[in-house]
Amino acid sequence: MAEPIVELVDEQGMLLRDAGGFYLKRDSGGIWRLELARTPVDLVEKRVRLIGERIGEALVQAEGVQPA
Repeated sequence: MAEPIVELVDEQGMLLRDAGGFYLKRDSGGIWRLELARTPVDLVEKRVRLIGERIGEALVQAEGVQPA
């Protein structure tokens, strides 16, 4: 069985939070829902850079979120 193709994500946008968790409102348009190992509450509603891997239709497993 073939390995799934991993799509790396390196984007900037606004980190937002809702009842379902965190998401990135992308500067390029659209959103990414995020799976995060750490809860970056200090970066909510701020511009950030997201680095991670796309693991679903609009879902990214974040390796890092830092101020943009």
